[in-house]
Amino acid sequence: MPLLIGIALVLALIIKTFLVQAFSIPSDSMNNTLLKGDRVLVDKLTPWFGSTPSRGEVVVFHDPGGWLPENPPPSSNPAVRGLQKTLSFVGLMPSAEEKDLIKRVIGVGGDTVSCKGTGPVMVNGKPLNEPYVFPGNTPCTPDMPFTVHVPKGRIWVMGDHRQDSLDSRYHVGMYKGKHTDGTVSTKQVVGRAVVVAWPINRWDWLGIPGTFSQSGINAAGTAGPAAVGVAGAIPLVMLRRRRLLRKHEAAGASEGAEG
Repeated sequence: MPLLIGIALVLALIIKTFLVQAFSIPSDSMNNTLLKGDRVLVDKLTPWFGSTPSRGEVVVFHDPGGWLPENPPPSSNPAVRGLQKTLSFVGLMPSAEEKDLIKRVIGVGGDTVSCKGTGPVMVNGKPLNEPYVFPGNTPCTPDMPFTVHVPKGRIWVMGDHRQDSLDSRYHVGMYKGKHTDGTVSTKQVVGRAVVVAWPINRWDWLGIPGTFSQSGINAAGTAGPAAVGVAGAIPLVMLRRRRLLRKHEAAGASEGAEG
């Protein structure tokens, strides 16, 4: 029996590390595509073969720095800590050190992404038709217009619940003395979320919406350093960011892939 348990643990570790990993959704910021409490399966295999994120994919990525609140202190109970470490080691629960997010890729390296007024979001001059955006939300808001040229090897991400998502729009400015442009390095991407696996009644594939394959959407070339046109909106962005962070902290969104 101990041998079988050991083999099972090794297989679980291999699957988690190289093939697929389950992530829980602890917030509302990908509604209604993903709901709080959903579990998604993330493909971790294709990145090993050089695959990079594509527009329209829902991806899990590591916190680039400053996107999520600090983790709560670990349990003072050594038995609980030991169980948490064991379960996270085999991929049955997130590690206390892991800080991951889940968003939809809107732009990839070389793209110009922009939005004015209430939208639509434009990618390389082509308007996106986004039926996945949370009902009642607009693709963007008049007081937070943006234009970004996404550098090579980076992505611009947004949540489907546009009014409740701390996404790329909220991370333009300074972090620990360094300028940030809101984009995420593809090296930080864990993998693509491919299916909602739980609860059973919500089982569904997470496909790529057709709007991302429209004619003429591909960029003509690769962008240089990012240029983000949100300077006038930065004070408002920071205010909204603090409000959303407080909301997420109050909700206890400390495990899984934050929306």
